Parts: sequence; structure tokens; C-alpha cells
Amino acid sequence: MHLFVGIDVSSKKLDVCFLDSEDTRLKETTFPNDIHGANQIKENILAYNGQSHYEKITIGMESTSVYSFHPAHLLDNDADLKRIGVEVVVQNPKAIHRFKGLFEEDKTDKIDAFRIADFLRFGRYNKTIIKEEKYVALQRLTRSRYQVIHQLTECKQHFLENLYYKCNTLTNEVDTSVFGSTMMELFAESFSLDDIAQMELEELADFLQEKGKGRFRQPEKVAASIQKAIRDSYRLGKVVQDSIDIVLATYAKLIQTLKNQVKALENGIESLFDIIPEGQCLKSVPGIGSVYAAGIIAEIGQIDRFETQAQIAKYAGLFWKKSQSGDYESERTPRVMSGNQYLRYYLVEAANSVQRNEPAYREFYLKKYKEVPKFQHKRALVMTARKLVRLVDVLLRNHQLYTPKRSV
Repeated sequence: MHLFVGIDVSSKKLDVCFLDSEDTRLKETTFPNDIHGANQIKENILAYNGQSHYEKITIGMESTSVYSFHPAHLLDNDADLKRIGVEVVVQNPKAIHRFKGLFEEDKTDKIDAFRIADFLRFGRYNKTIIKEEKYVALQRLTRSRYQVIHQLTECKQHFLENLYYKCNTLTNEVDTSVFGSTMMELFAESFSLDDIAQMELEELADFLQEKGKGRFRQPEKVAASIQKAIRDSYRLGKVVQDSIDIVLATYAKLIQTLKNQVKALENGIESLFDIIPEGQCLKSVPGIGSVYAAGIIAEIGQIDRFETQAQIAKYAGLFWKKSQSGDYESERTPRVMSGNQYLRYYLVEAANSVQRNEPAYREFYLKKYKEVPKFQHKRALVMTARKLVRLVDVLLRNHQLYTPKRSV
């Protein structure tokens, strides 16, 4: 006899259904989503087990952002529950939702808890991914970096959009990043377009060198290209010009602030990453530094949570469905648009870096790049990331360093 405990989690309460393997609902109740509520679930499990001595006990809940984190970890790490072999499953909500869709019934928290327990009873759930504290701590940093990077990208897009209003030919004429501190100060705060256009070339070049701390190799050439871009650009009326200047100055400050936050998060990642021994395995791969390695390990956690590298790929959303019926098999196999977006992001970013530094991966990337006429880079990069999953699995599972193939 097995016992299945389905928990429908919300911010304030835990709706619980205790179901045995004969489809008997032993109890349906509601507890608060706090330490007392989770302990009441534990006491009920221990009481039922004392009566029936179950062969297996499984607790299941949906992965509902931060709401399921505390009850899942408390129940998974409880010594009394571990002693009787309780398994805690945190399942993808999409799988539960598809299962619920098989039944014509109302949607309530009580019914949801029962269907989660019923889903566990069928035994088709994936193995849970609950991590040790060090992985959770690292995950908070790497996920926050992911989010700040996306905010930074969005701010840069808005900055460029408004910069086009002010000087529409700048990005075509000037062969340097407009997001350097010197260029952003020049166009966001310091001068109007007419001021820059009327400056002596040497004066503008000196300004660039001073603000850029000597980073420009050919400041006169950059200064000339800036003035040419200004001469070729449209002019705005004063009212619109003043508005654009305010917007550019705002985004310039936001971009600089976000850059500083990314550095702070990366410093935190570096410090914490030193206490995770398997990190050196991934860092041994050319092109994978501490940040990318940390992002991958933080999402995977303990490698033995996954039985195969294919499960890691599926968890990351680097998985292609086959479409076959009778003698027909479709050549088009679209990638599954689900999975862990953070793990997928760090795998893809790491793959891009690895293919620039490791000849074997560069060769694979170019092969996939040439196979299709559209979206070559995006497709090749995702395929390279899928290949990288196999390497990540081997290195982490065997606790070994990467050894590149020797040329004969």
C-alpha cells in the first residue's frame, strides 16, 4: 500500500489531500502556508504511516515560484520523514494542468490537491529537483543576474531608440560602442548636437581621450565620424530635443546602475562558487568561466537527481519532439517550448563562448550553421548547447576535468 499526499500551494494556505493507492481519500483539509501548517502535514503522515506502515509515501506539489519553496524544503529535509523514506516531488505545473484537463470538473483548491495526489498515484511524474542550501544560495544570485541582464538589454534598446531621434546616423557612422561611458556622457548630458558639430576636431578628440582614459586607439578618427554623423542627421525642434535629452540621461544612468549591479552579483557568484567543488569541472572547459558554470550548476543542483543527460536536456528545454504515425515520420521536429529558462540561458551562453574557444565545438557549430538557410546562428547555437549538455553531464557525474581531443 502506498500513500500519496497532494498539496495545492498558495501564498497563504496549503490545501492537502491524503490518498492511498486504492484511490481512497483518507483526508482532505487546509493548513496555513507556514512552519506550523507544514508540521501538521508531517504529523498526519506519521500518524497514517503508524496505522498502515506504507511501502512508499510520496508528497507532491506544483512548482509555484516562491510559494512552494519552504514547504517542499521543510518536508524534504525533515529527519522523521526521511527515516520512513518519504519522497517529495515538486512537479512542473504544466504536467499537472494537462492531467487535470482529462477530467470534466470544477476547479477549486480542494479538487486541485486531490488531482495532484491522483497524478502521483499514476507514477508518471518526473524526479524532483530539490537542492541543497548551497545550490539554492547560488541560484538566487545567478537568477538575479539573469534578470538584471535582461533589464540592461531592455534599457539599451530604449536608449538606442531615443538616440536615433537625436542622431539617426550615429550607429552607422561611428565604429565604437555607444554604450561606453564616454559616448553616453557625450550624447546624454554634456553637449547639444550643434555644440559637438562646431567643436574643433582636436578638441573633441581630446575630450574623448580624457573621458575614455586613453582607451580610444584613434580618437581623431572617432571624433571625425561623430561629427559626420551629426552633420548627416535630422534636427529636432527644441521641445522634442529637450524631452529626448531627459530620456537619454535617464537611461544612461539606469544602464550604468545596472552594469554596477551585474558586477556586484558576479562578485557574489565568484565568492560563493569557491565552496562548490564540482565548479572546477565545468571551469576546465575552454570558454566557461565562473558565472556560466555557476548558472548551470545552480539549476542542475546535485547531478544524481538526473538519471541521464537526456533528462537534463529535457529539463532545460533543449528537447525536440518526434512526430511519427504509421510509416510517416516528419522531418520537422520543433523544440519543446518549455523547461527551465535559466538553465537553458546559461547553457546557450556557455555554448556560444565554448564554440569560440574550443575547435571541436566550433566545427560542430559551423556544421549546424550551414545546414539551414534561415536563423543559422540561433539554431546552431541551440544545437551546440544540446551537445554541451552531454559534456556537462559527464564532467559533473564523474567529477573530472575536461580534456580536449589531441590532434594526431
